[in-house]
Amino acid sequence: MSGVTIETVPEALAGQRIDNFLLRHLKGVPRTRVYRLLRKGEVRVNGGRIRPTYRLAAGDAVRIPPVRQAGRAPTEASGRILARLESAILHEDSRVLVLDKPSGLAVHGGSGIAYGVIEALRQLRPDAPFLDLAHRLDRDTSGCLAIAKRRSALRTLHTAFREGEVDKRYLALLRGYVASPSVRVEAPLKAFAGRGGERIMRVAADGQFARTDFTVLESYQGWTLVRAQLHTGRMHQIRAHAAHLGHPVAMDARYGDAEADRELRALGLKRLFLHAESLRFDLPPEGQIAVDAPLPDALSDCQRRLIDAG
Repeated sequence: MSGVTIETVPEALAGQRIDNFLLRHLKGVPRTRVYRLLRKGEVRVNGGRIRPTYRLAAGDAVRIPPVRQAGRAPTEASGRILARLESAILHEDSRVLVLDKPSGLAVHGGSGIAYGVIEALRQLRPDAPFLDLAHRLDRDTSGCLAIAKRRSALRTLHTAFREGEVDKRYLALLRGYVASPSVRVEAPLKAFAGRGGERIMRVAADGQFARTDFTVLESYQGWTLVRAQLHTGRMHQIRAHAAHLGHPVAMDARYGDAEADRELRALGLKRLFLHAESLRFDLPPEGQIAVDAPLPDALSDCQRRLIDAG
């Protein structure tokens, strides 16, 4: 445990939230401990107390108190994972990186998860002054994930996602036969506590507005492949809206049909059938960035077996 340190915020980190700054600086310290330091006012900026949502400015002096860190270094991504992420980069320029995120890898660490995509990328690019998530994907969802490489790009992307200016499309396999060629779901979603304390999103009158457009692509015996276009970005939105329709996403342990999923397990599918296939957004001065992620082998193999079985 070292003494008090004063960190001066560099220009590259201007605009970053203080909680994220601390989580990166205090590697190995639990998130709960970091937020406790903030609540108690033990972390100060320019001599004053701040909230976890405070955004840093270049030149801010951050006082960090002595903190006892874990006796061992935090778990880091293996060389295999780093190589996999390097090969999964679909687009990169000076301001943004778009990755084809593998299923099963969280976007960030915490709550028993040693590391996620963002920690692994920072490990992969130790000299990068700034890397941060522009949005999120569920742990078991694969596909296009945008990472900002500059604070200005992160602000632009956050605004674009919030204002619905990003074209986000997913492929999903839904349980049952969807009769209409297209279905628009405008149903507000609210978080509830599920079994074990996990968050469950359900349609509720007092929830947040959410809109998903589903377009049928192919039908199989007992299943329908759809393209889902998000117009809002609520947690588990596609999964919750699909379940609300009565057509849950295949292999969804939280919202799905466990009995029906046994059929897909017999076909060799072991993961959620939800894939972020494309992202389209404007990022000045580069202009429009359009990225597509191919359907992973595990999902295309399942699709082929459904066709053969039909």
